[in-house]
Amino acid sequence: MTLLWIAFALLLLPALWLLVAPLKRARAVHDAQRDHETNDRSADQNVAIYQRRLASLEAAFERGDIDQASFEEDRLALERSLLEDTERLKRAPLKASASGRLAVPLVMLAVVVASVLWYQHEGAEGDLALMAVRQEVMSDPEGSPEMLIARLEEQAARQPENPNVWSMLFPLYRDGGQGREAIDALERLIEIEGRHPQLLAQLAQIEFFVAGRRLTDRVQELVDETLEKNSSEPTVLGLLGIEAFDRGAYQEAIDNWRRAIAGMSDPASGEALRQGIQIAQQRLGQEPEGDVAVEEEPQGPGILARVSLDEELAGRLDDNTPVFVVARDMAGELPPLAVARLTLGDLPTELVLDQRHAMSPQANLGQVEQARLVVRVSESGQATPQPGDMFGQRGGVAVGDTDGEPVEIVIDSVVD
Repeated sequence: MTLLWIAFALLLLPALWLLVAPLKRARAVHDAQRDHETNDRSADQNVAIYQRRLASLEAAFERGDIDQASFEEDRLALERSLLEDTERLKRAPLKASASGRLAVPLVMLAVVVASVLWYQHEGAEGDLALMAVRQEVMSDPEGSPEMLIARLEEQAARQPENPNVWSMLFPLYRDGGQGREAIDALERLIEIEGRHPQLLAQLAQIEFFVAGRRLTDRVQELVDETLEKNSSEPTVLGLLGIEAFDRGAYQEAIDNWRRAIAGMSDPASGEALRQGIQIAQQRLGQEPEGDVAVEEEPQGPGILARVSLDEELAGRLDDNTPVFVVARDMAGELPPLAVARLTLGDLPTELVLDQRHAMSPQANLGQVEQARLVVRVSESGQATPQPGDMFGQRGGVAVGDTDGEPVEIVIDSVVD
C-alpha cells in the first residue's frame, strides 16, 4: 500500500509543477505588460483619426454638400465611435507581480485533497487491502482458512460497503461449515449489489443445506424469485434436482439436472451432475447415460473404506439390493460429499471415495479434514431411510491419502 501512495504522489508532481511553473515567469510577464501599456499609442491614434474625419465633415458642410441635420448626425456618430474605441482601451491598474501567489499553494492543496478523496471513493484501495491480506495469509506457513476469515472480518468492519469483502467471506464461511455466517455474508452482498439471479440462487442453495436439505418456505421464495428473473439459472435447478432426488422423484431430478447442465460453463460442475443423473437412472431401472464404471485413478483426497455385512443380517435381502455409501461433513450442513452405489452381493468390498463421487460442485471431500460415513442397504431404493433398511456408520474418518489401511464399516443395524 505504501508503494501505491508513492506512485500516487509521483503522478501528482507533474500537475503541481504546472501550477508552480507560471510563478517563475511572473516578473518577466509583468514588466513586459507594463512596457506595452506605457508605450501604447492607440488612444492618440484614435483621437487623430477622429479629428481628421471631423475636419472633413466640417469642410463638406461649409461647401454645402450636406445640410445642418446631416452634419449633426454624422458628427454624433464620430463622437460615439471615438467613445467606444476609448472605452475598449481602458485598463485596470496593473497589479504587482507577487500578487496572487498565495492562491497557488491553496490550489495545489485543493488538487491533492480532491485527488485523494476521489481515489478513496472511486479507486481500488479497499480491493488492494483485500489482496494484501489474502497474499499475507497464504504466504504464512501457519496460515489457515480460519486466519483468513479473521483477517477478512477485520476488513469487513473497515469497509462494510465493499462487495468484494463479502464475496470473499461467503465461500470461506460456506466451505468451513459456518452456514449462518455464510447466509449473513451473502445477504449483505445482495444488499450492496442488488438481487441478481446468481446471488439469489447461491442464497437459496446455502439456505437449503442449512435447513437440512429441506425446501422451506424461505428457500421456496428464493427459488421462485430466481426462476422469475432467470428460468434457466443452473444453481437453482441443481438444488431442485437434489431435493427431488432426496424424496425419490428421480425423473424430476434428472430433468432439473439436465436443464442445469445446459446453463453451466464449468465442466467439472457439469460432470458432477451427470454422475447424479446416472445414479438416478440406475434407481429408475434405466440404462445409465455414458460410462458409470469407477475410474482406476483416484482424484484428490479421499477415503479408502471396507464395507461388510454383519453375519447376523446375512440373507435378509436379495443380493441385488442397492447399497449406498455416503460421506457427509461432520456438522451435516453441506450436501453429501461423496456417494457410491454398490449392491448387497458386492459385499464385503473395498472402495475409494473421492471427488469423482461428489454430488454437488459446492461440496466434495477435498473441503473437509474429517467426514462421517453412512452405509445403507435400501430395499426400496429411496434416498430417505425406510423401515427395514439395514445400515452402518462411522464418524470422525480422516480424509486424505487412500493408500493406507481401509476404514472398516460394518452394516449391523436395522431401521425400525
